[in-house]
Amino acid sequence: MPAYTARPYPENDAVFRRRRGIVRDVDSRRNVPRTDLLLADPRLAEAERRLGRALVKAAVGRAQQQARDGRIGPEQVADAAVAELPARASALTPVINATGVLVHTNLGRAPLSAAAADAIVAAAGHCDVEFDLASGARARRGAGALDALARAVPAAEAVAVVNNNAAALVLAATALTSPDADEIVVSRGELIEIGDRFRLPDLLVSTGARLREVGTTNRTTRADYAAATGPQTAFILKVHPSNFRVEGFTAAVPITELAGLGPPVVFDIGSGLLVPHPLLPGEPDAATALRDGAALVTASGDKLLGGPQAGLLLGRSGLVRTLTRHPLARALRVDKLTLAALEATLAGPVPPVAAALAADPASVLKRAERVVARLVSAGLDARAAAAKAAVGGGGAPGVELESAAVSLPESLAVPLRRGEPAVVGRLEQGRLLLDLRSVPEDHDECLAEAILAAAGKSSS
Repeated sequence: MPAYTARPYPENDAVFRRRRGIVRDVDSRRNVPRTDLLLADPRLAEAERRLGRALVKAAVGRAQQQARDGRIGPEQVADAAVAELPARASALTPVINATGVLVHTNLGRAPLSAAAADAIVAAAGHCDVEFDLASGARARRGAGALDALARAVPAAEAVAVVNNNAAALVLAATALTSPDADEIVVSRGELIEIGDRFRLPDLLVSTGARLREVGTTNRTTRADYAAATGPQTAFILKVHPSNFRVEGFTAAVPITELAGLGPPVVFDIGSGLLVPHPLLPGEPDAATALRDGAALVTASGDKLLGGPQAGLLLGRSGLVRTLTRHPLARALRVDKLTLAALEATLAGPVPPVAAALAADPASVLKRAERVVARLVSAGLDARAAAAKAAVGGGGAPGVELESAAVSLPESLAVPLRRGEPAVVGRLEQGRLLLDLRSVPEDHDECLAEAILAAAGKSSS
């Protein structure tokens, strides 16, 4: 019999044999399936239609490399590639917001209603965003959304929409100022900074306007404004300091008094409350501001309104027309998806933020008790606890909302954040609190399943 010798392959544990000086390579890496054969697997072919070729091919490549490294067998490559596939073509991950902050900026601010989500899907293809199907002629862009906004705030003579509230202020500062009237009069106490180091005065100055600061940090009077206004005044800007409160020896001037000074008053109410809300008496709203004499109101669409990111402009028809006809308006306009979601939010059922704000604390506690009962029956350390929720998103600072939470061991925070869906709560006194006021009631079952999975418990 001819003599054979065998020894480990230098790079991995494959084997080659030697006979009379001839090397026959039987490296197992040669058995790794080819990319084209793997892409023909029905599961991967379906995923390619759903996710696109690039994502699927990348997952296949990673699985093939695992086989080349000897970590899996060649017959496991297809399964490993399927397991590698993301759930969606986007890297954004759905999150159950159990923080108790109703409008959480880091979690996408306002969650859209089902009606708004359906409207986005309907508008995703070709749609009549700027076309009259009856006449076959060009039409006003986003007429449905604008009409819905006008109906929601009858006190506004005209309305417009741009891509966020900062854009609304930039457009106002650009279109309403001129070389002869380039001053914006504003209280020092209202030159605010919000998240991510965004400072309002920097935004306004970037347009070329000049700021005429009046008053002090804590007190500004009508006389301060009156002394500063003149021929150079383009408008008086009033800004609601929506993410902080100044208490004690303070003074501010209401819109009714500012409106009598002559120049138009632009009021940035920020949070997007269109009409007064009984739980938020200190939060300004668009309807009241306009009735009190504001010439223009700007607001966000993705906060208390509960819609998509947008900047709302409501006010006198002449001012709104000046803004919408300015060349900058084209650069700041919203797309068809935003228009669709905004219209559905305004004309459709109550959006999640409004529902959460109006939730009965007793019913929230009962929900927490039901979830806890299920978790306890599975052997988890879970309790129902009273909690305090907040509006968030730069709205109603200092307002606490009675709520209830599912209290769990702090150790579950990380596995819940890494789960599918991800669940984000808050840590208090060594416990993880999942506040249900910010969780829609129809998500309770999903939340319980996620907790059980994070704890390694069976959901049966």
